[in-house]
Amino acid sequence: MSKRTVFDYQAYAGHTKHLGGMAATEELVDLCEISSDDEVLEVGCGVGQTAVWLARRIGCRVIGVDNLQGMVERARERAERAGVEERVEFRVANIIDLPFEDDRFDAVFGESITVFATDHAKAIKEYARVVKPGGLVGLNESTWLQPPSPELIAWLSQDMAANATAHTAEEWEGLLESAGLQDLVVRISKVDTRKEVLGLFRRYGCGGFLQIIGRALTLYLRNPEYRNFVRETREGGIIPENTQDYLGYGLYIGRKP
Repeated sequence: MSKRTVFDYQAYAGHTKHLGGMAATEELVDLCEISSDDEVLEVGCGVGQTAVWLARRIGCRVIGVDNLQGMVERARERAERAGVEERVEFRVANIIDLPFEDDRFDAVFGESITVFATDHAKAIKEYARVVKPGGLVGLNESTWLQPPSPELIAWLSQDMAANATAHTAEEWEGLLESAGLQDLVVRISKVDTRKEVLGLFRRYGCGGFLQIIGRALTLYLRNPEYRNFVRETREGGIIPENTQDYLGYGLYIGRKP
């Protein structure tokens, strides 16, 4: 059996996260100009929170993909509970090899997903391939605000065994341009730790947040593998000082000509 990552445990608990929380989600969706008539692809949909919210808020059709079956199962459960299963579909897929034809979607977006891809350039080229001419690709991705130390790079690349790699804003822009995207819009933000915590409550609601905590606690008590994972993460994943001065997030939007 391959070694489990933080995403396996997040799937069990029923949550995923990204910097900027719901405020960043709302801004990204607005910048992607999504309307009720659109078909939208969410890459790295996780447990389906954003896809379901988007279907309910705007009424568009959403297809979400994730490379973990556990995430997709949680996402389908969420869509069914929300009564939007006719407008939302979830599939297991790899973002560097999307199982869709060229020029299909009105918009493609992802939240803190490309940083975990094995090939960032190839992933973004896939996003551009499947979006329609004139359509928008929108991403929320971890961004270096200033040159990081080797310790910061090592900490992020470990990221609780998830292997994340961030870029500067200029590097992210270059990746979008190399994929053929134009008319770029870029918005960079610092991380506000207090807002990040409050954002979890807003994203999942009080009841949903308590359910996540309950599932995580149950997993910790019953699963020795997870307890070992938490211990190793605490020992090896101490956050370096002043991280917020170096690592933020950026919203990157580009249009396919």
